[in-house]
Amino acid sequence: MQTVVIVVHLMIVATMIATVLLQKSEGGGLGVGGGAGFMSSRGTANLLTRTTAVLAVGFFLTSLFLSWYASYDRKPSSIINPASQSQPAGPATPVSPPTGGGILDSLKKSDERQQSQPAPSGPQAPQSQ
Repeated sequence: MQTVVIVVHLMIVATMIATVLLQKSEGGGLGVGGGAGFMSSRGTANLLTRTTAVLAVGFFLTSLFLSWYASYDRKPSSIINPASQSQPAGPATPVSPPTGGGILDSLKKSDERQQSQPAPSGPQAPQSQ
């Protein structure tokens, strides 16, 4: 059902884009769109305006339905106390930090090694390590 609504939604979007592009520009925002085109009569303008309004209503309705349908099977969850994690039965034991060192420790050690090396007297070619 979701696939059918998505296809209808995309058809509404494509039709609405075409309908908006066919309308005559009244503001002349880009300096184009004036003049007499093949669809310049007043009756055609009313038809395109009404068609755009109907397509906009269809767009909003399908958008609201798709957002509701996407959240239909979603179960509420708590960020603070997730239901999937259970509380330990015994007393809580403190977690000790890892002693092997992490990425920050290794970066700090490599920075210390680079500072302990003497500075070159002039430009040198890069060396592979």
